[in-house]
Amino acid sequence: MNRIPLYPLRFEPIFQYRLWGGRRLSSLLSGPIPEGPVGEAWILSDREDHPSRVANGSQMGRTLGEIMERFQEQLMGTLAARLQRFPLLLKFLDATEMLSVQVHPSDEHQKLIPKGETSKTEAWVVIEAQRGSRIYAGLQPGTTDSNLRHALASGAIADRLVGIDPKPGDAVFIPAGTVHTLGNDVVVFEVQQNSDVTFRLYDWGHIDKKTGRLRPLQVDQAFASIDFGDGTRGLVTPTIEATRPVERERLFDCAQFRLWRLHGKAPFSVGAWGVPRVIVCIQGSGNIDSDGATYAVDRAFLPSDEVILLEIAIPE
Repeated sequence: MNRIPLYPLRFEPIFQYRLWGGRRLSSLLSGPIPEGPVGEAWILSDREDHPSRVANGSQMGRTLGEIMERFQEQLMGTLAARLQRFPLLLKFLDATEMLSVQVHPSDEHQKLIPKGETSKTEAWVVIEAQRGSRIYAGLQPGTTDSNLRHALASGAIADRLVGIDPKPGDAVFIPAGTVHTLGNDVVVFEVQQNSDVTFRLYDWGHIDKKTGRLRPLQVDQAFASIDFGDGTRGLVTPTIEATRPVERERLFDCAQFRLWRLHGKAPFSVGAWGVPRVIVCIQGSGNIDSDGATYAVDRAFLPSDEVILLEIAIPE
């Protein structure tokens, strides 16, 4: 069975209710979305609670976990020996309102990470933003445990955060331990470690319409996870690696993941031999040719004769 050649796998999105969500993911992804505020669309997930399923070809219906088990060497290449689970979770976020101010623990805080989970470094690529959209990533210089607690108690926590007025194309890096949030009509693509460990520090007084209650906070765990000294977070400057036949920008390059943005018209190569690559189309349409077969890639987010792709890799 594991000698059957694999092909470019396409996965069905998994839509998630979020009280801060909206309806814009219906125009970003094909197919209907559930009723109500949809805040997230998980496009690649190897999690038992929400596993991605293949949407094309002979493996249609199988979960990513099943593909990992049956075709581990073919899927993961040189990484197969050290990875039993796909280590990244990829998603789109539609944040109509502000998300909670939150933080994820790093590997230095293993006692705060439940069994089966990992630390959580993540990054965002801004797809859509409006006047008034906002991203917060990191703490203002001079912020300490004491004055952050004071700002939290007085409701002025935003004054202690580094604010960004996002615009489409911006890239924001959020290493584990970073206090962060975003919202007010912003849509982003997110790449993160395959973890669901989040500690809420502040929630803007949101009432969950499903429960009629405030969402719980985890203030003590959040403070225990904060890295008060890391200065690598926030807006990043893309590195242009090539301009022909396609413009190729490296946006993120860290121990957990690498991500490039490719923008062009002419045929060009994507992926790499011997390692897995994930391709996400955020504008335009086209085809991927692999082993003599053609596979459609499309996203009619904006009518365009050009295509913009994100290419995601796991560092070797």
